[in-house]
Amino acid sequence: MTTPDPPPARELLRMEGIRKVFPGVVALDGVDFDLRAGEVHVLLGENGAGKSTLIKILSGAYRADAGRILQGGKAVRISDAESAEKLGIAAIHQEFNLVPHLSIAENIFLGRQPRRMGLVDRKKMEADAAVLLGRVGVDAPPRTPVKDLGIAGRQMVEIAKALSLRARVLIMDEPTAVLTAEEVNRLFAIVRKLRSEGVGIVFITHHLEEIPAIGDRVTVLRDGRTVGQVPAKTPQDELVRQMVGRSIEQQFPRDTGHVAPTDQPLLRVRGLRRAGVFHDIGFEVRAGEVVGIAGLVGAGRTEVARAVFGADRYDAGTVEVLGRKLPGNDVWASLAAGLGLVPEDRKGQGLVAGASVQENLGLVTLRKATRGGFVDRAGQRREASRIADRLGVRMAGLQQQVGTLSGGNQQKVVIGKWLLAQSRVLILDEPTRGIDVGAKVEIYQLINELTASGHAVLMISSDLPEVLGMSDRVLVMSQGRIAGELTAREASQDAVMALAVGTSAPGANETMEDSPRGH
Repeated sequence: MTTPDPPPARELLRMEGIRKVFPGVVALDGVDFDLRAGEVHVLLGENGAGKSTLIKILSGAYRADAGRILQGGKAVRISDAESAEKLGIAAIHQEFNLVPHLSIAENIFLGRQPRRMGLVDRKKMEADAAVLLGRVGVDAPPRTPVKDLGIAGRQMVEIAKALSLRARVLIMDEPTAVLTAEEVNRLFAIVRKLRSEGVGIVFITHHLEEIPAIGDRVTVLRDGRTVGQVPAKTPQDELVRQMVGRSIEQQFPRDTGHVAPTDQPLLRVRGLRRAGVFHDIGFEVRAGEVVGIAGLVGAGRTEVARAVFGADRYDAGTVEVLGRKLPGNDVWASLAAGLGLVPEDRKGQGLVAGASVQENLGLVTLRKATRGGFVDRAGQRREASRIADRLGVRMAGLQQQVGTLSGGNQQKVVIGKWLLAQSRVLILDEPTRGIDVGAKVEIYQLINELTASGHAVLMISSDLPEVLGMSDRVLVMSQGRIAGELTAREASQDAVMALAVGTSAPGANETMEDSPRGH
């Protein structure tokens, strides 16, 4: 007797021939996509492929110029977020839509608070919130202000908020970008639970290793078009080929043949200390080198980088560039000395989102381009065009708002402004976070070009394979101190983690599965 095939999963929605055009850019050109109940459908593609535009159409942030969306075989109209919510569609974007000073319960039911006799029924609101928090594994009291939660906790509040809407379609845009491995595992457990309850999940990620762990199907977009649909178990090489239209033979193309260390370091840090944050930090970076900084969450990596650059204060110690001692907490002195910083938060600290590509590229050199109170706009435009062409920034033109570019192209603009400033030492904090594999390789190749021309790079990354693949030396931080230094030959995942957790033998207390994915 043969076992009958299980019935096909119910289709929750279908998008057909979706087209969206922005001034000078065709963002989507006839994209097809469908989602079934109880599945995780991964949406994959390079930055600028159209993923964010597609999910914004689905969640009501944008309106499609052509095509249709069907639910239950009937065409539906999604004109705004409210109409999407009525159709059971909820989205969790990379930038959380939460009010920090309000409580968890208030955020979950914001604008939909239960009322009794015309007043907000706080007892019921907090009781309902407690039930939802239980579903997503958050044990914080519903009255807890959201600002007191970590990134993972805030993300779970967003999921609880979506569940409060009785969403049957949940869109998750880069949900693991700033989570540790342990937090990713907890998130995946919640996703699997929701899938078992029949929720359909649209999942966007740049971490290819996550796809077989959590996905069922994958739809690949490239240049605003649907390239194909494949099983989640498809090999990474094939996924990359479909995403970028070519094979990438080497993920970390570090070129070390040119490295010729000199006696005179470009950057020298000695005895840097800030009470309660970092202690006795000392290292050197020479011309032609990439020095990586690794460590667990809270080790103090970003705090050290910002202090070295002059963005944050320090209590003691010295920073020298080309033998010249820099005054503490003085960004302008750092700029003049040839020091540059690409911050981990490119949107909040690296860009002026409402300004144009040209204006952002010229931010650092604006003072030099000003004579008698007038800016040499023609010169700024000429230089911006040159650097944008060199970096391959995909844009409609130099006047396009930088906030409308994809993540990878935004990151190129952040790096580009320091190239225009001719920075001899470039500090890169999470240089490839949230960007696709193709754009990552382009940034790695740019790092090679910089070091080949005599520049020095200090690179901080929570992506340990990236640190190992691109660094000539690795500094490992633990609890605000440099726990050790490893050459490229000595550095391995086990060796780095042994120093990061303070063990004498690799892997004694923590495995790579416990290593950080976020800051």
